[in-house]
Amino acid sequence: MDPITELEKIIIELLLVISLVAIVVQYLRIPYTVALVAGGLILGFVEPLPVELTSELILAFFLPPLVFEAAFHMDFKELRENMRLLLMLAVPGVILTMLIVGYILTWTTALPLATALVFGALVSATDPVSVIALFRTLGVPKRLTALVEGESLLNDGTAIVVFSVVLGIALTGRFDVAESVVDFIKVVAGGVAVGSLVGWLGANLIARVDNHLIETTLTTVVAYGSYLIAEQFHFSGVLAVVTAGIINSSMGPRGMSPTTRIILSNFWEYAAFLANSLIFLLIGLQIRLPSLLESWQPILAAIGAVLVARVIVVYWLSNMHFVRKHEPIPPKWRHVMAWGGLRGAISLALALSLPAQLGIANRELLQVMAFGVVLFTLFVQGMTIGPLVRRLKINAVDAAREEYELRHARLVALQEAEKHLDTLYRKGLVTRYTWENLKPRFSRRTSELANSVRELLRAHPDLASQDLESARRELLRAQRSALMNLKIDGVISDPVYEQLVIEIDTQLHETSLPDLLDDSSEQPPHEIVSAD
Repeated sequence: MDPITELEKIIIELLLVISLVAIVVQYLRIPYTVALVAGGLILGFVEPLPVELTSELILAFFLPPLVFEAAFHMDFKELRENMRLLLMLAVPGVILTMLIVGYILTWTTALPLATALVFGALVSATDPVSVIALFRTLGVPKRLTALVEGESLLNDGTAIVVFSVVLGIALTGRFDVAESVVDFIKVVAGGVAVGSLVGWLGANLIARVDNHLIETTLTTVVAYGSYLIAEQFHFSGVLAVVTAGIINSSMGPRGMSPTTRIILSNFWEYAAFLANSLIFLLIGLQIRLPSLLESWQPILAAIGAVLVARVIVVYWLSNMHFVRKHEPIPPKWRHVMAWGGLRGAISLALALSLPAQLGIANRELLQVMAFGVVLFTLFVQGMTIGPLVRRLKINAVDAAREEYELRHARLVALQEAEKHLDTLYRKGLVTRYTWENLKPRFSRRTSELANSVRELLRAHPDLASQDLESARRELLRAQRSALMNLKIDGVISDPVYEQLVIEIDTQLHETSLPDLLDDSSEQPPHEIVSAD
């Protein structure tokens, strides 16, 4: 088999595994990233794939779409309002984590201080992908989600910079405080400057183009181009992508049509899903459990050091006076932020990039410890963060919403059962006696449930508005689908299709509810929604 065909076969196999895992996760209700790593571990035993996870693959190929997508969809208002705490966690927090982890490991393992600090730097970046997905499912307050996601966005870049500085010190044995600080500032400021320039140029080009394919392509150029240009000048590529993504998020959409915004959002959502899925699947394929078991003692020491550092960083920095005064954090949120500090792709990329000059034994030990820490945070912390959020009762899903969903689901189930009974009767599969006996019972119970749903919606108009908005958007999507069928069948031309789709997409992006009924209708939203 030639190399191109072999590569195509591997890609198809990986995509198939990703799809199957995603389907299974919907039934098992476990974090998707955890399932992918588990799938990779199993696949590594059953049929190992000739795929090697390298730092270049993670940092240069997978990371830009992940970082850009997160930055592009980040709420800029939330980011700005929580900037003090986020900067504290992303800069002093990363340095403090490195120092705490490094010094604990020198006391608990045979690692020299310089090498232990290198490990502390490579595990200082958080990767809360599965946590954020769980937060959205549980209805966690938007600000808490923004804090966890914003910290990860900002500390990715600073962790890589700190790692590079500390690694240089470990390899040369020379430490100059002033030089290290200057290098740090240069790399960070350079990355932000490159990202600002590329992001600004990209946003202005997008504003002058009215073609969703070209605009999507330009954002791809911005994401990868900002990273590559920054790295070319030895600046922080990750911070460049973060900055470019935030600038495009705040400037770009103003020059985009509604159709482009939808297509662009879908494209980057898929790109991030694919990159993230491949990373965690390849992590599972890369890990060798026997080597982890052989080094269980230093791995346990590393896990303990990381947990201690995370607790100190979150509780101390979030409780500092100037942070507490301007951006107070509820105590319960600190528990979630501390336990939700998972490690992932960045830590593994940095571990895999360790040079042989560090010493073969030290290099292999740090890599095994990094894999052990990542596995622990994914499988233990990732699996228990949901129960912790529920126990602390900080999810925003209120009792009224849950009660509405229960009543609505029971009503729909009964209506379907009543329809099925009528079908059975028409086909002669039940007798008239049985139908006459059961039909009134179902009708009476359906009527009672419909009334209870109506009463609940009258008591909570916000639920009625949400339900109406959901129905409105679903009807607009149905219209969009019908237009696509008309275009495919040749009933309407491309220009007509584009014009009508833009009209529908504009309505999809509206936050206020337009009048969907006749002007003569004076029914309030909750009356419309609860109609039988």
